[in-house]
Amino acid sequence: MTPNDAPVRGRSRAIVSAMRPRQWVKNGLIAVAPAAAGTLFHADVLRHTVVAFGAFCFVASGLYLLNDLRDVEADRLHPTKSHRAIASGQVSTTLAGVLALLLFVAGFIVAASIAHPGDLLIILGLYVVISLAYIYWLKNVAIIELGAVASGYFLRAYAGASASHIYVSSWFLVVVSFGALFLVVGKRDGELKQVGAGTTRRVLADYTSQFLDSALTLCASVVVTGYCLWAFDTSRSGLSANHHAVLPVRLSVVPVVFAMLFILRSVEAGQGAAPEDLVLHDRTVQTLMVIWSALMLLGVYA
Repeated sequence: MTPNDAPVRGRSRAIVSAMRPRQWVKNGLIAVAPAAAGTLFHADVLRHTVVAFGAFCFVASGLYLLNDLRDVEADRLHPTKSHRAIASGQVSTTLAGVLALLLFVAGFIVAASIAHPGDLLIILGLYVVISLAYIYWLKNVAIIELGAVASGYFLRAYAGASASHIYVSSWFLVVVSFGALFLVVGKRDGELKQVGAGTTRRVLADYTSQFLDSALTLCASVVVTGYCLWAFDTSRSGLSANHHAVLPVRLSVVPVVFAMLFILRSVEAGQGAAPEDLVLHDRTVQTLMVIWSALMLLGVYA
């Protein structure tokens, strides 16, 4: 029985797999700005955040489908990507293309459902344009491709603020920007150590482990510095009036620093090919995230 003759249930699972729902964890960045501002659980803000999250999930899945269509031949040569639904033939290229278009339309319709959706629609549009440029051109341009991928993380975080018109500090944007670049560089470093240059991702041939390690150190340094400056800026959100609110936020620097060090160690060991796996499966990173979340809840909401 050929893949196209697979049972409906199996094909449905293949379609869902091709949409990469595991990657939706990245869209959690949309909640960061409202959470840090202490407004996430306000009814309107929470509703706008959920809508923005859904819109990005739809659009991102459409982009993943187009990316897999573009790289289908290369993916078939990869030790793990060859098992993807499109590369393995479980989802036809025609179906994937139609589904991608429907997901794009659904994403923008969802985004337009909030009050004053202009900013969110612009950011979502920028995300699509940059992602399409990456899929069809920039992915083979060294350095620039790192920024193109990192911009997706930044735009998600900024979308969360824009959806509810929340002010975000410059240091917050610095942390998000360089944190995103840190994850992307870590992924490239892990891929280079795992499968080597000149295999399924051509741009890897333009990098060396020494360069990527230096870039990781640079990004990590900026992230930690920016986060410390944000955490110790007591003028934000009126925290200067409440010492008990300031202390947990300042202490949140500790799990952030340890998380960065742990991720650096994991990347150095060649375990950075899928950074989101650290969030989904690694107990140490999950524990540090819980500690950080508890400290932020105490500082911002208590």
